[in-house]
Amino acid sequence: MKLSEFLVLPMDEKRFTVLKEGVPIAQRLLDQQMVFLFQLPSFYVETYCSQQTKAIEEYRAYYKPEHLRPYLDAIRIEE
Repeated sequence: MKLSEFLVLPMDEKRFTVLKEGVPIAQRLLDQQMVFLFQLPSFYVETYCSQQTKAIEEYRAYYKPEHLRPYLDAIRIEE
């Protein structure tokens, strides 16, 4: 799946795609949200989840590595 195809999916299909095709890479905490980073074959997806309800509130998808900066300390890269 291409990034452009993912962006136009309805929310429920984005959830299915991320959980089926995505590999969880890292997570981080914001004020009221937990953010999970997933790697798909040709792009990355962040899921913004409510800390209270655990529901996914937003998806952000990108392909540029510079968006990984908030996760660099949490991502384990083995030799």
